[in-house]
Amino acid sequence: MSIEQPNSQNLPEAIFQKLRSLLVEGKIAPGSKLNERELAESLHVSRTPIREAIRRLAAEGLVELITNRGAIALQLSLEDVIHTFDVIAQLEGFSGELAANNISDAALSELEALQYEMMASYARRDLSSYYKLNLRIHHLINQAANNPILSRLFSQVNARIEALRFRSNQDGVKWEKAVEEHQEMLDALKTHDSARMRKIMIQHVQNKRDVVVQLLTSETLSETTSS
Repeated sequence: MSIEQPNSQNLPEAIFQKLRSLLVEGKIAPGSKLNERELAESLHVSRTPIREAIRRLAAEGLVELITNRGAIALQLSLEDVIHTFDVIAQLEGFSGELAANNISDAALSELEALQYEMMASYARRDLSSYYKLNLRIHHLINQAANNPILSRLFSQVNARIEALRFRSNQDGVKWEKAVEEHQEMLDALKTHDSARMRKIMIQHVQNKRDVVVQLLTSETLSETTSS
């Protein structure tokens, strides 16, 4: 694996973010082993920051630490995927409802700025940049709900399906639909319409679930046919 060396004074954080991006963007495939030696050589660093990053990724749920196997990129069954998306839909619906009631003018301004940046990434078809901004928007909405327990639950559960949420935007038509839904979210927040915001958030996540299920089912059928 060829990976550019992170350019940051905070090397442990840079390594963590780099490995996280590789997992989310599918460059480290689900079920693959994270080899500390190979990663350290590719990044031209010692194994210490690699080991620290892997521990943090395991705590987030992106990596599983398995006895006698080491660190393995999380791989979910189709049933796990459906269940996780269903939970996230309700968490995001609730956080959206609370955010519409509680969001401050400062947070709204920040969301508008992020939405503008995200749209620019969409126009360039820069999926990596788009997804990072998209994730920041979802986290900011979650924070605006002003419920720390909800925020913690959202972060823990969402980490399990981040790679799949990233892949859901690789279909051009579905990606366009997701962009439209984000504008609807912003409109609902501006008018403090909590019922509308809850509905949009749940539908947004359910649409992504359906895209992901279709994608995984198609891949399974393809593998079965070719074997």
